[in-house]
Amino acid sequence: MHGDNGWRSRLPVRRWHGHAEPAVAALVARCTGPTLDLGCGPGRLTLALTRAGLTAVGVDISAQAVRLTRARGAIALQRDVFAPLPAEGRWAHVLLIDGNIGIGGDPLTLLARCHDLLRPGGTVLVELEAPGPGLWRGQAHLALQSAGGGSRLGPPFRWARLDTMAVAGVASAAGLTICEVFRRDHRWFGELAADSSGAANPT
Repeated sequence: MHGDNGWRSRLPVRRWHGHAEPAVAALVARCTGPTLDLGCGPGRLTLALTRAGLTAVGVDISAQAVRLTRARGAIALQRDVFAPLPAEGRWAHVLLIDGNIGIGGDPLTLLARCHDLLRPGGTVLVELEAPGPGLWRGQAHLALQSAGGGSRLGPPFRWARLDTMAVAGVASAAGLTICEVFRRDHRWFGELAADSSGAANPT
C-alpha cells in the first residue's frame, strides 16, 4: 500500500489467509460476548472467535472476502461498515485489526460508528501503529501486480493511520475510554470501552 505522503507498507496477505496467529489469539481471549469483525477479509479472526464459542459476524465490503470467510465455516456479511448492521447497540465487542482503523479515512468517524454498534461497556479492539506517525489521513493506493510481473498503482481511496500516542484523543472524541494499550508480537493494540453515559459526538 502506498500513501500520498510517501509512506509504504507491505500488506501481510499470506498471514490474512492463514490460521489465527498468537497475537490474534490474545485478542480473542479478551472477547466474552457477541463480536463484530469489521473489515474481516478472509475471516481468520471471525473463525477464531467462532471456534472459541462466541457469536461472531465478519463484515467486509468485498464479496470475495465474504465468500472466503463463509467457506471457512464462519458467518460474514457483505456490507459497508457505515451501512445498517444487525443488532446495532447490542454488540459486546468490535474488532478493527490489520490496519482497519484506516477504513473510510477518518478514525474519529469510524470509532464513533463502533461506539454506536456497542452495548454499554462494550469494547473496541483496534490495531494501532507503533509510536511515531500520530494521526494521518489521506489518499492511498494498492500496488497491483501486472501480467508481465511488474506493478502499477490502483485507484486512490481514503485511508488513515493512528498510532499509540494519538489514539487517546481520537477515542475520547468518539465517546470511548482507553482501557489499555498493549503490545503482542511486535504489534500494537488498544482496548477502548464505550462510554455508557451517552452517544458518541464526533466533531
